Amino acid sequence: MFRTWSDGLPADVEVCPIQFPGRGTRLTEPPFSQISLLVEALTETLLPLLDKPFALFGHSVGSLVIFELARRLRADHQVRPVRLFVSAGPAPQIPHRGRSIHGLPEREFATELNRLNGTPAELLNHDELMEIVLPSLGADFALYESYQYSPGPPLNCPISTFGGLSDQKVSHSDLEAWREQTSLSFSIRMFPGDHFFLKTTQPLLLRALAQELR
Repeated sequence: MFRTWSDGLPADVEVCPIQFPGRGTRLTEPPFSQISLLVEALTETLLPLLDKPFALFGHSVGSLVIFELARRLRADHQVRPVRLFVSAGPAPQIPHRGRSIHGLPEREFATELNRLNGTPAELLNHDELMEIVLPSLGADFALYESYQYSPGPPLNCPISTFGGLSDQKVSHSDLEAWREQTSLSFSIRMFPGDHFFLKTTQPLLLRALAQELR
């Protein structure tokens, strides 16, 4: 999803997509199902690269990952991003709503994926492929559904939030609640589209990212 982002951003912005275990070329590696363990691994991997100004972008459950990563970097290494970009993710202090689905039987889990409109129909209808990707998809939902927020001081970096106007999962107020998590500036922008607006309105989103980074 992030592979072509460099084409739509200024030349002096380096895009560094992170591929988690259980995905793409790392498909055979066991995926993380707890944010705390994922953040620990991310911190160890990324820290040597953070000797220059950097921002963090996270979509959906990725917003919780980058939030906890920013807290870990501040607490343990006194390093902070120039900005946190939160996309389609409710603020961490908002409890998980609805039932948990990561532990459902495969057929029921696939039905829920279809309802959420984030998984291509070609994949959902391909039994062999679904068998391969279900562990990582289930781990994604486990990351979010098992997350426990621990109160702490707000981050000392600006936070910019992005949302989809037709998103049935994350509302404007869910994004507005991120304001509590920063002691500096905060902004919110809404785009046409649902929870996966970043795929359908990519040029608009990248333009907004470039403006915020400037």
